Amino acid sequence: MEHMDTNTNTDDRPRGAGVDADDLSILELLENDARLDARDLADILGGDEESIASSVRRMEDEKIICGYHTVINYNKVLRDERIMAFIEVDVTPMKDRGYDHTAALLAKYPEIDSLYLITGDNDFVCLVQGRTMFEVCQFVADRIAVMENVRGTKTLFVLKQYKQSGVLTAAPRAAGREGRLVVSY
Repeated sequence: MEHMDTNTNTDDRPRGAGVDADDLSILELLENDARLDARDLADILGGDEESIASSVRRMEDEKIICGYHTVINYNKVLRDERIMAFIEVDVTPMKDRGYDHTAALLAKYPEIDSLYLITGDNDFVCLVQGRTMFEVCQFVADRIAVMENVRGTKTLFVLKQYKQSGVLTAAPRAAGREGRLVVSY
């Protein structure tokens, strides 16, 4: 009897078989600069523009490439108009649904930018954004904390961002320049 790989996706290819070394090179370049188009990628990789464009479209269709993003340094703009917080959420996994059901409910909220199942004292961590600390607190109290299987939450407000998606967004303070970061409610 021939061995069947049980680690397959819906089109019966082994996981990871959807990408090859060339695809990985494309992904690495796009991760570092999402503005690169097929012509740029072909120039850098020494490949055929149409073949690279086809690979990118295929990876988009297969949800290997899930989006293109701009890293914005919010320390320089909208400082007083945008609050970010990490919300740790402790839940009771639902019978026959595990954590996925709760994750699906949380993911529906547009206030939640990113959502991860984690190890440690809590089960999920969410990146939430709002205009004020009060707005974020109200969202947590009115939407997350009251969910059926949520046992508790912990809110951690972002005071200053230093690095995002591998990009430095703020230089550390110069030595000798003491002072505290001003936080207001």
